[in-house]
Amino acid sequence: MTLVAIILATLAAGIGSVWVAALLMGLGGNRSPGMMPQRLLSLAAGALLATAFMHLLPEAFESEAGAHDLFVTLLVGLVFFFLLSKAELWHHGHEHGAPPAHEHDHHEHHDHQGHAHDHSHGHHHGHRHGGWAVLTGDSVHCFGDGVLIASAFMADMRLGLIAAVSVLAHEVPHHMGDIVVLRQSSSNRRVALIKVSMAGAVTTLGGIGGYFLVGQLQELLPYFLAVASSSFIYVALADLIPQLQKRLSARETVAQVGWLMLGIVLVTVVSRAAHAH
Repeated sequence: MTLVAIILATLAAGIGSVWVAALLMGLGGNRSPGMMPQRLLSLAAGALLATAFMHLLPEAFESEAGAHDLFVTLLVGLVFFFLLSKAELWHHGHEHGAPPAHEHDHHEHHDHQGHAHDHSHGHHHGHRHGGWAVLTGDSVHCFGDGVLIASAFMADMRLGLIAAVSVLAHEVPHHMGDIVVLRQSSSNRRVALIKVSMAGAVTTLGGIGGYFLVGQLQELLPYFLAVASSSFIYVALADLIPQLQKRLSARETVAQVGWLMLGIVLVTVVSRAAHAH
């Protein structure tokens, strides 16, 4: 039963997020830039933070594992994801050619003026013609998401559902960027959607692998939850929220905070609904 739930949840989070991204782009006239991606980033950040601090970490600390060991695991996880992000940036910079120093300074100055790049452009800068590189990196990322979802399901069905919803929320703006990049390297929009969907399907492979891995290492489950928390926290604080740090009008700022809170409320509602069920 747990394995079936993991498969269904990872399919929804992996492939479902791609289709939701495509639908939102279609409703927006196939334009990634604009307020919709910004609202989705706010929503995803709220959902990830709420999942980590209100569900994954409390579940881990309710186990027999020591608080000190769990905090060390959380810290190591944050450092690991930071190094992973740096390695990815270094690899992309050498593979596709890093921008000149003055160009980097120009972009940095531009961002400080309150005009940061949107998620799709910032995440895929330098990948205009690297469709397969994007898909490879996305597949690895999705596999990791699947393992994290499986870890949550192994702890509690309700926790797994919450984790799946949070992954879906933060993958939507990410996949919007993937689709934009692949559409620029391919004239066939349907093929681009299929390719991104195949990368999203790797989430299910990660879920199945995580099910058997965590099942064999049940005593380490609290530490898996701590690592999952570190992943969610890092993505929210290092990837999503910095892209929201731009000068906006008072109305847009209120909307941004509102969508962030909506992400937290969404996780809470899903949690209560699953608990009642």
